[in-house]
Amino acid sequence: MSTAKFIIRLLTFRLTREEMLSFEHKHLITGIIGTWLVGMGRYWDDPKASLLQHLGMGSVIYIFALAAFIWLIILPFKVEKWSYKNVLTFIALTSFPAIFYAIPVERFFSISTANKINVWFLAIVALWRLGLLCFFMDRFTRLSTGTLVTVTFMPICLIISALTLLNLHHVVFEVMGGIRNPTAHDSSYSVLVVLTLISMILAIPLVIAYGVAIYNNRKKK
Repeated sequence: MSTAKFIIRLLTFRLTREEMLSFEHKHLITGIIGTWLVGMGRYWDDPKASLLQHLGMGSVIYIFALAAFIWLIILPFKVEKWSYKNVLTFIALTSFPAIFYAIPVERFFSISTANKINVWFLAIVALWRLGLLCFFMDRFTRLSTGTLVTVTFMPICLIISALTLLNLHHVVFEVMGGIRNPTAHDSSYSVLVVLTLISMILAIPLVIAYGVAIYNNRKKK
C-alpha cells in the first residue's frame, strides 16, 4: 500500500490495529515533513507567532512531546506492543488536516469574516484530530470506555493548560483587555482561551480518574 493511501485510510478512521503496528520509517518521515509544512502554513501570516512557530519547528517539537506524554500515560496499563515510535508516527500523520490553517482567507474576506472562517477551521481540525486520537486509542489499546475517555482527554487538558501558562498568557491579557490591533486570528485565540479555562477545570478530576484507572487495572491483574 502506498504511503498516500495509508494516510487516507488513517484520516478516514479505517486503519486497523494490524496496520497501526506496521508503521514504517517512511510513514514517520512523511508525518514529520507534513507537520513541519502545515506548521509553517499555520503561522506564516500570524504576527503574534514566535520564530519557532513561523519556521514550523514549534509544531514538530510539539508532536514529539505529545507522543511522549501519551506513550507514558498508557505505559502503566501494559498494552501489548505499545511503543513510542507507533504513537509518534500516528500523531505526526494526523497533522495533515491542519492544512486548512494555511488558507489565506484574510486575502479574500474582511477581518471580521476571516476571523469567523478561521474559527470554523480551528473547530473542524481540532475535532477531526481529537476524533482520530480517540479512534487510535480505542483500536490500539482496547481499554475500557471510562479509562479510554480519561487517557484521551487528560493529556490534552494538561498540555493546553501548560502551554497557556508558558506561552499564551499575553493572549489572555489581550482578549480580556480588548485587542487593539485586530488580525484574522483573534477569534481563534479567543476560542483557545475558552478551551484553556475548560482544560484547567477538567485537569484535576481527570488526573484523579487516571490514578483510579491504574489502581483498578493492577487490581484486576
